[in-house]
Amino acid sequence: RASAPSSHPTNNHTCYSTVTNMLKAVLTTSLIAAASAFAPASVGRSSVALNEMSKSIPFLTVPEKLDGSMAGDVGFDPMGLSDIQTDLNYARWAELKHGRICMLAVVGMVWQEYGPHLPGDAYATKDPWEAISSVGFASNFQTLLAIGVVELANWNKYYGDGTPGDIGWTGGQLSKMNDAQIKTRMESEIVHCRLAMIAFIGATHQTFLLHKGLLDFSY
Repeated sequence: RASAPSSHPTNNHTCYSTVTNMLKAVLTTSLIAAASAFAPASVGRSSVALNEMSKSIPFLTVPEKLDGSMAGDVGFDPMGLSDIQTDLNYARWAELKHGRICMLAVVGMVWQEYGPHLPGDAYATKDPWEAISSVGFASNFQTLLAIGVVELANWNKYYGDGTPGDIGWTGGQLSKMNDAQIKTRMESEIVHCRLAMIAFIGATHQTFLLHKGLLDFSY
């Protein structure tokens, strides 16, 4: 007499399907939350309603200080950093500065690998990280000096009541725009800043840790 099978294919298939569906649901929720973090806020809220749910993370409530008045505010603060930050203007200054630096850095890394270089052995390398040492002390000092001048010129603005990120480098363009157009530009900038910070981390991993080109998609 044949013995009973030790496993049931039907039950195994059901369990596999259940786990697969659960993983799909978790991944879908994560992707929606990540995408929502880059979506512009439609209108500002004068105050945060009690237990109002976040647009970017629907299963978390909106932090009290994130009232939608700042460009790009979609209630994304899963670590609760806004609760311990006394001055959100200073935090926005920091976010914009880091984002702008990362936008320049990503463009610079792409140019270093695929764009034309200055003549001379010091500028010949295509590795963005090797270029830091190959250009020598003088070139690096000039870069740091320029950064220091910009920082010192705007130091007092970081703690003021002005618009975060406004260092006066508008080229006269904002004077030709109405309030709605300026708000759109501010939304666009903060979204690009956040994307650039993520892109810089990815570019660093690709070039510094994996030693591959930015457009090298091989495994």
